[in-house]
Amino acid sequence: MDVQNLGILAHVDAGKTSLTERLLYAAGVIDEVGRVDDGNTQTDSLALERQRGITIKSAVVSFTIGDVGVNLIDTPGHPDFIAEVERALSVLDGAVLVVSAVEGVQAQTRVLMRTLQRLRIPTLIFVNKLDRPGAQYDGVLRQLAAKLTRNIVPMGEATDLGTPEAAFKPIVQDEFLLDILTEHDDDLLRRYVDGVPLHLHEALAAQTRRALVHPVYFGSAITGAGTDALTDGIHDLLPRARTTDGPLDGTVFKVERGPAGEKIAYARLFSGTVGVRDRIRYGDTDGKITALEVFGEGTALRAGQIGKLWGLAGIRIGDTITGFRNFIGAERREVSGKAAFAPPTLETVVTPRKRSDKGNLRVALAQLAEQDPLINLRQDDLRQETYVSLYGEVQKEVIETTLATEYGIEVDFRETTTICIERVVGAGQAVEFNKKDPNPFLATVGLRVEPAPIGSGVSFELEVELGSMPYAFMKAVEETVRETLHQGLHGWQIPDARVGMTHSGYSARQSHAHAVFDKSMSSTAGDFRFLTPLVLMTALQEAGTTVHEPMHRFQLEIPTDTTRAVLAALARLRAIPQVPALAAETSTLEGEIPAAAVYELEQQLPALTRGEGVLESAFERYQPVTGPVPERQRTDHDPLNRREYLLHVQRRV
Repeated sequence: MDVQNLGILAHVDAGKTSLTERLLYAAGVIDEVGRVDDGNTQTDSLALERQRGITIKSAVVSFTIGDVGVNLIDTPGHPDFIAEVERALSVLDGAVLVVSAVEGVQAQTRVLMRTLQRLRIPTLIFVNKLDRPGAQYDGVLRQLAAKLTRNIVPMGEATDLGTPEAAFKPIVQDEFLLDILTEHDDDLLRRYVDGVPLHLHEALAAQTRRALVHPVYFGSAITGAGTDALTDGIHDLLPRARTTDGPLDGTVFKVERGPAGEKIAYARLFSGTVGVRDRIRYGDTDGKITALEVFGEGTALRAGQIGKLWGLAGIRIGDTITGFRNFIGAERREVSGKAAFAPPTLETVVTPRKRSDKGNLRVALAQLAEQDPLINLRQDDLRQETYVSLYGEVQKEVIETTLATEYGIEVDFRETTTICIERVVGAGQAVEFNKKDPNPFLATVGLRVEPAPIGSGVSFELEVELGSMPYAFMKAVEETVRETLHQGLHGWQIPDARVGMTHSGYSARQSHAHAVFDKSMSSTAGDFRFLTPLVLMTALQEAGTTVHEPMHRFQLEIPTDTTRAVLAALARLRAIPQVPALAAETSTLEGEIPAAAVYELEQQLPALTRGEGVLESAFERYQPVTGPVPERQRTDHDPLNRREYLLHVQRRV
């Protein structure tokens, strides 16, 4: 049986979990359609998900459509849990983007569609809630074309909108379909002009699978209207998983803990086969699979399938799975290291209410970070504090509740602050030589630092001969450079920089006569690890850095008579609004606002708009900070203060 890995994505409350329930019911997997409001859906299994009525963790369920076994991944819709969506995208063959027929295209809908298009994931669009009062057909189609993509193909007509009898009639006009398809296929247009018989449905399937066009279905997940047509579209238009007989190659997109605390890894295979008791490599280590569960059918996990693996204690999200033996010269799929979505822009300190829970809190947070690496724990050993990265206040509430219910740890959070970044301005270099003051270490390190293109990351290049000193010392310098750049001149991470090693030198291994190795006379990797931060910070001071703050793109729908008051509030919050789209009753404001001000705007909006204002926002870009430069408390030994640094690392000046 063919396999298809399908993602369901949407803005929060668009109805994607209800759609998942309807598809499972239609396939005969469940006897009754669960409801999010009743807390009895298949994919929202966490107690907190049932309580809040939102999806927090991705869930995988399987069903069949004809001759295809579908692994359906229900992803969170709330922006605070976008990291779960990012991980799911790496294993999808196709996707269904759910849009509400009442609210239309929302901010998160646009973020998701842009990402799906950038990754060229074939996508169908399902407009849900056709039975709700206020549901639109023509209006939503216009929004889809204007705000998502003009390459949409309405797959039918809607009737009785806004009533329980709302229905969807699958019918596509050949003339309209021909216009859309010939935009991407000159050969199709040529055959039409020559009078050659055309197979438009086959052409539609081919272009959908290449993510060139996006068929649109209307319906209701609650009543079932339109879902049969969507099911046909999933089967006929979206691609199946490719199966390859090459060496074992897979990726881990989710990690959770079982009842006994054991790690369970969710993995998709792109080639090869793996079974129980097989030894595999993952990350930088290896392990034996002690148990395995395949979604769909089978006792072994095969190419194209998704399964759960037990026994891999050190496995992490994002790890690549390969065979235990190295396959020299084997072709490897290209894996992009770039994240699909922006990293968290907020940060807070979490502290236990009971001092005796401090150690347990570290363990619990480390386990939560296994399941969501973008929580990005930052440990301040100097102040004995733990920082947690966040996407929003809802995520903070979820972490607090999870720690209380699953680990029995009551915690408090400090005020949430914005995570800025630093960018290198110019070029700078510095060097300290072995056995020359003021260098107290048996090492020579010279470094040059320069700006790098945005998104390129930190690169480290050797401008000295590789054999000029032991490789372990070179590696120590590189690793320390990358670690040091997590805190720039103002304490913020420098995500992009080019660093070159311009000088190197060391004291060879030696000892006094008839004595053992004496590290006071011989260089060690520690000498290079301690010296590198001092040299790098000196080079950074010469180059200079600027602090950039995250900016969100926002959209506001407000009563027109409140526009002036809202614009005044936006000005106070340093927002940059565009020209408002004014209408008789409801107007729309769009623009950019500092991430630090989003929560404050959310708090002020009800009073400014009589409770009728609706705000949507999503990360857009970083921009240089204006006004006072924000400083971040350092969690290292502060190599900018040489005296204090040496006191800490050497216990002497």
